[in-house]
Amino acid sequence: MSASSLPIIQAHGLTKDYGKLRVVDRISFAIDAGECCGVLGPNGAGKTTTMKMLIGATPPTAGELRVLGHTVPRDARAMRARIGVVAQSDNLDPDFTVEENLRVYARYFGLSAAEVRSRIPELLELASLQDKAGAKINQLSGGMKRRLSIARALLNRPELLILDEPTTGLDPQIRQAIWQLLRQLRRDGLTIVLTTHYMDEAERLCGRIILMDGGHILADASPQALIRDRIESHVVEVHGAGGERWLATAPIGPEVRRERAGESWFFYGRNLESLVRSLDEYDDLHYSYRSSNLEDVFLKLTGRDLRDG
Repeated sequence: MSASSLPIIQAHGLTKDYGKLRVVDRISFAIDAGECCGVLGPNGAGKTTTMKMLIGATPPTAGELRVLGHTVPRDARAMRARIGVVAQSDNLDPDFTVEENLRVYARYFGLSAAEVRSRIPELLELASLQDKAGAKINQLSGGMKRRLSIARALLNRPELLILDEPTTGLDPQIRQAIWQLLRQLRRDGLTIVLTTHYMDEAERLCGRIILMDGGHILADASPQALIRDRIESHVVEVHGAGGERWLATAPIGPEVRRERAGESWFFYGRNLESLVRSLDEYDDLHYSYRSSNLEDVFLKLTGRDLRDG
């Protein structure tokens, strides 16, 4: 196998302990060039620690990790020169303009003055910030700051882009703009690894999902395969004051799986038409009938219990 055909990321038995607490437990996976892979999981699943190990920010306790052919953490510095990282919270310099933020960051990669002059306009156009080059950071909206952070991570023409919660806290319209930017990068062949708590974001952007919980990998497949293989095809969600009264006579067969979360009931199955018809008789109930999605898979595999942290 040639070096160019090797996976971008290779992890085998990757483990991380903090004292007696094991937060990542002997996970193995490989990510190929050109993939957009989402690492998902509830709080405490181990995904953030896994991402920190990928970029060399924390050393594994055990296992083997290679990124772009570099052994990590031993060769982390050489590896980081070839990747781009977008942290969850923006760490742009508020004292500099948009262009100055890019220019100063370019020094870390030793880019020539000529390359910086050509690269900055390209990135400003990619991030739709051409008219903001001279603006200070405090003059930018949250979405502009996020797009600038992504543009900055692309200065060194990385072979791998890692993003932690790229659209957290942003309005729906701004999220759509970020998605469009990431789709363009994916079409250009850039390998992308991201974490997100938005299941619709993962389903739309990622060709592959690694779902973690308790430091383990629970599933590793495309969103479409997870929905097809790990969950029933349809779901009815019911809530309202008359729920218990309806449940007493509802035509719920043994093939229907049910879950409860607070005052809401979820019913999963392949044919739920009779269940839906029975709900029409109850004016005090509200319901939705839809195809299952990635969030349903996530909740089935990780549970509905609230986790802090």
